[in-house]
Amino acid sequence: MSDAASRVVETLRPLLGDRLATSEAVRAHHSRDMSRLPARMPDAVVFPRTEEEVQAIVQACAREGVPIVAFGAGSSMEGHTIPIRGGISVDTREMNAIVEVRPEDFLAVVQPGVTRKQLNEHLRDTGMMFSVDPGADASLGGMASTRGSGTTAVRYGTMRENVMALRVVLADGTVVHTGSRAKKSSTGYDLTHLFVGAEGTLGIITELTMRLHPIPETVSSAVCAFETVKDAVEAVIATVQYGIPVARVEFMDEVAVAATNNYSKLDLKVAPTLFFEFHGTPAWVAEQSEIAEAVTREYGGQDFRWSTDPEERARLWQARHDSYFATKAIKPGYDLYTGDICVPISRLAESILASREDIDASPLTGQIIGHVGDGNFHTAYLIDPDDPEHLAEADRLAERAIERALAVGGTASGEHGVGTEKIKHMRKEHGDAVDVMKRIKAALDPDGLMNPGKMGHAG
Repeated sequence: MSDAASRVVETLRPLLGDRLATSEAVRAHHSRDMSRLPARMPDAVVFPRTEEEVQAIVQACAREGVPIVAFGAGSSMEGHTIPIRGGISVDTREMNAIVEVRPEDFLAVVQPGVTRKQLNEHLRDTGMMFSVDPGADASLGGMASTRGSGTTAVRYGTMRENVMALRVVLADGTVVHTGSRAKKSSTGYDLTHLFVGAEGTLGIITELTMRLHPIPETVSSAVCAFETVKDAVEAVIATVQYGIPVARVEFMDEVAVAATNNYSKLDLKVAPTLFFEFHGTPAWVAEQSEIAEAVTREYGGQDFRWSTDPEERARLWQARHDSYFATKAIKPGYDLYTGDICVPISRLAESILASREDIDASPLTGQIIGHVGDGNFHTAYLIDPDDPEHLAEADRLAERAIERALAVGGTASGEHGVGTEKIKHMRKEHGDAVDVMKRIKAALDPDGLMNPGKMGHAG
């Protein structure tokens, strides 16, 4: 531990007591996320409960020039919370209060450590729901910081659309409030959405005002297999272009389906497969399901099965969310190298097909899944962590997928974010706008202490 970090620990110990940890086990837990990126230990981990404690932590670090890295549930995929320059890891798990719920205004006010499942459990009797579903039970502060999304984004939007207001502690300890509870505003810079997706490089979120949605009267899920990847993806494009308001439409290739069958004990046909979900009244859901079935048949869809049974739906979607672990189980002991790109919906089929062809021509085992209703798909390659050739090949495959996405006007990441892994693509995607981002970073964090080495430090 550096002398500066030791002084910060000495300053904060009387305030936090046993909520300041320097043990190797706690530091190790905060040295990594769900990516395969190498771990880096923080000097200490703190667990604040209030905004005032976050202020005190930030002010102590600012005085000593010690880096600060916010930490939520640790479920990020691109190294966002890895403290690559050491410092203090600020774990918000104990800032988990649901401050206020206002169903009549379709909003809830929460602390950043509240998770999406916790919020929805609390909302159950109000007739409202929080819609963003990344699969993992991520913290809402972390989801906002990474501009998270997931399976329901095609209908309800990402965190960008569902965060209405924030309270943020800046690098000098100043607290700012952004946004409002109104449905819209035309005043001032949109500072709320400056911090949404900033990945903790501009400040630490201490409170969020979230947009809520009514729980649909009826929910129907459907599954449909196809002979080819091309047929499945073209069916998605046709469904979206037809204007069918699907709540979710997910794609899994045959490798992902086989792994999911084995891991989650399903009996799906091992073939490229689409998962649909429809929300609305019983009549509306039935009508939309029938239209979607007709569209999928035009593209060779087989055995379109839909159900409103809650247990069957829950089992199906849990299996989809467990795809990460199902794929890792194909080769125990291997790491999963994940990729995440998003393209215009009209270029989706060619992008997925090209990525599948790359995997088929590679010595690596890999799969493709995706939130294909909004053009977002994920590649995953199984690599031996002790084989540098595996890592080099996975890097090559991921680079090719990103290059293709950028060439057609897409993005290097649709939902996983930048972290440390995607920072090298920022200049390719954003050009001179990266210089604007660097100036914003310098203005709000002149000493570069907030999650250093991440966004704002792009080349």
